[in-house]
Amino acid sequence: MNPLVAPEPFVHGGRTALSVNLNKVALLRNTRHLGIPSVTRAASFVLEAGAAGITVHPRPDERHIRAGDVRELAELLKAWPHAEYNIEGNPFHNLMDFVREVKPHQCTFVPDGVGQFTSDHGWNLPADAERLRPVIAEAKALGVRVSLFMDPQPEAMRHAAELGADRVELYTESYAHAHGKSEGAEVLQRFVRAAEAAIAAGLGVNAGHDLNRDNLTDFLRAVPGVQEVSIGHALIADALELGYAETVRDYQRCIQRAYA
Repeated sequence: MNPLVAPEPFVHGGRTALSVNLNKVALLRNTRHLGIPSVTRAASFVLEAGAAGITVHPRPDERHIRAGDVRELAELLKAWPHAEYNIEGNPFHNLMDFVREVKPHQCTFVPDGVGQFTSDHGWNLPADAERLRPVIAEAKALGVRVSLFMDPQPEAMRHAAELGADRVELYTESYAHAHGKSEGAEVLQRFVRAAEAAIAAGLGVNAGHDLNRDNLTDFLRAVPGVQEVSIGHALIADALELGYAETVRDYQRCIQRAYA
C-alpha cells in the first residue's frame, strides 16, 4: 500500500478540503523558456497558506503540467505529510504511467479526449464500466484512492461504486454557469441528489470545475458530504491580483462560511 495515503475522510476539522490545481501556473510558464512562474514554488506558497493538497492534470501534449512537474511535486510533498497529492487525467492516455511511478494519494479518472480544450463531461456509466474496471483495480492495488469524474446523475453513482471507485468528483460547470440565474436552484438540486446517491452507495464526494469565490459557499451549504474541492482556473486568476496566500485564505473562508 502507498504509505502516503491519507485516512478517510481527508477533511480538515470536519470541513471540505481545498486542493489547488496548478495547471494554469504551468500554462503561463510554458509560454517562455525561463522556468517562471515555478510550479513547485506555487505549490509551496499555497500549502504554506493552508491548502490541503495539490492537484495536477498532466495531458499527453504537456501544454501545461509536464512529466517533470509531476515528479518534482511528488518530491516536494514529502515535506508536507498532511497534504494530499491528486493527479487527474484519462487512464487510457498517460495517467496510469504517473500513477504507477508516483503513487499519489488519489487519482481522478477524467474522460478527456486527446487535445481536448478542458474537461467538459463525466464518465458514461454503465457504458464505460468494463473499460474502467481494470484500471480502477490496478490503481487501488497500488494503494491509490480512485475518484471518477462524473456528471450529476444520481443513477450513475451505484455503478461507480460497483466498479470499486472510492469517490466521485462531481463536474460542477453547469452549477457555476447557472449560479445566480433563475435556473440556479434547480441545477443545484441535481448536485444535491447526485451527492446523496453517491453517499448512499458508499462513495466519497469531491467536486470541481469553475468553482470560485462567488459560488463555492452556496454549493457547499447545499450539497452534502463534499470531502474535497479541486480549484484551479479561478483560484490562480485570483492569485494574480491577491497573491497566493491571501487567495487561499479567502477560499478557505468561503469553505468556513458554508459550515457556519
